[in-house]
Amino acid sequence: MEKLPTQFFVCSFFILLALHPFSVRSQEVEDESEFDYGANSTKGPARWGEIHAEWGACSNGTMQSPIDMSNERVNIVSHLGRLKKSYKPSNATLRNRGHDMMLRWEDEAGAIEIKGTEYVLHQCHWHSPSEHTINGRRYDLELHMVHESADGKVAVIGIMFKIGRQDSFLSLLMDHLEAITDITDRERAVGVIDPRHIKFGSRKYYRYIGSLTIPPCTENVVWSIVRKVRTVTREQVRFLRVAVHDEWDSNARPLQSINKRSIQLFRPDDKVEN
Repeated sequence: MEKLPTQFFVCSFFILLALHPFSVRSQEVEDESEFDYGANSTKGPARWGEIHAEWGACSNGTMQSPIDMSNERVNIVSHLGRLKKSYKPSNATLRNRGHDMMLRWEDEAGAIEIKGTEYVLHQCHWHSPSEHTINGRRYDLELHMVHESADGKVAVIGIMFKIGRQDSFLSLLMDHLEAITDITDRERAVGVIDPRHIKFGSRKYYRYIGSLTIPPCTENVVWSIVRKVRTVTREQVRFLRVAVHDEWDSNARPLQSINKRSIQLFRPDDKVEN
């Protein structure tokens, strides 16, 4: 009888692991020091899957991201529907993860709805140059908005940028980025940040099933890539890289094989942009 309490808690632990696989195994790593972006590095993208067993999908996965969205592979559809956003202001923290700057909302910051499932917004971060490409063209910057459903499914909205006028959302963060560049602290509270200030600029978006683009490269991620390419200044892109303090000029994973996956482009029948 004395062993029952221990057996009970052990069993309960493994049941919780089964019920919450994403929270235990599948989140993007918070400390990116164990991998890098060097093409010939022993910790580079080609070797990510060898660093930890739980990162195996980085090498062996069949639905990896990013990919190229070329016109010949894309099916234009109108049935996907608009991305239903219900974002709201929330306290946030800016964190240097090692190779990128992540803005993490500490409280409820709203959600998107995809096919009846609600995905809560947790964080956003930036890659330069862009990880995804359109017809082979790589842009200057890509923003990822990472969401999670109640049952642990992940949905990411990607927005690409080219050099031009400043991005208004990044402008709100520039003072914080400058401040974190001059100190060694990896985190900085930035107060209330409204994710509604992240502008999509279009109702058109690409949709495919892929993966996280950093370890552990978890698959079955629902990707929505906004079709409109927005603008950002060179200074804004530079600050995102300088603030990180790493030795790499890029934090973009190379393109991955599509492996006959379906890529759809949602284009509303009325063709109205907003």
